[in-house]
Amino acid sequence: MTIAIKNFSIGLPKKMSYGKNEGMITGICKQAVEEAFLTKDGFRGDGVADLKHHGGPDRAVCIYPYEHYSKWESEFLVQFSLPTFGENLTLTNMEEKDVCIGDVYRVGEAVIQITQGRIPCSTITNRTNNPFLLKLMVQTGFTGYLGRVLKEGVVRKDSIISLEERNPHQVSILEANEIYFKRPRDIEGIQKILAVEELADEWKDMLNERLTRLEARH
Repeated sequence: MTIAIKNFSIGLPKKMSYGKNEGMITGICKQAVEEAFLTKDGFRGDGVADLKHHGGPDRAVCIYPYEHYSKWESEFLVQFSLPTFGENLTLTNMEEKDVCIGDVYRVGEAVIQITQGRIPCSTITNRTNNPFLLKLMVQTGFTGYLGRVLKEGVVRKDSIISLEERNPHQVSILEANEIYFKRPRDIEGIQKILAVEELADEWKDMLNERLTRLEARH
């Protein structure tokens, strides 16, 4: 299955207006580019506003599967322009069910490793003016996902993307999302995710806390 880049976008935080004369500073509104250099901290010329919940080395690259756009468009009868969800790369044949935490991909000159599913936030609601989309993203697990940079390099909009190494634990983003969002008391499931050393530190901390509380009750 050939992976193709449908959209490659970056952008620095700026003011976005929404609702009735409301506004916020956000990095979700990105613009398509021909190429950009990918560093350990993300693409040069890209950024996030909320540093607590976004960005950092474990979340340097944001990816969203292209296939979901048609699902949301048929669900809501609205056209969603790329990249509505503020992702850097909108890709074919890389849905959450196909991608595992710890998988390593070559993206142009760079090499990235998948670290966690994305936890969607209210910025998506504000941007799309759709109060139901966020809930459905969580319910379906169609959240997109994030990665760290193992090797820096130039990425172009027509770069070849290839799977270099499949993580031996094979915990897909979809399975991790299912446990994280829908099965918060699933001790075995949480342990399965935590067994993947390459998991993002923030998820490790959150899931370890959850596990400690659950085990204390038993």
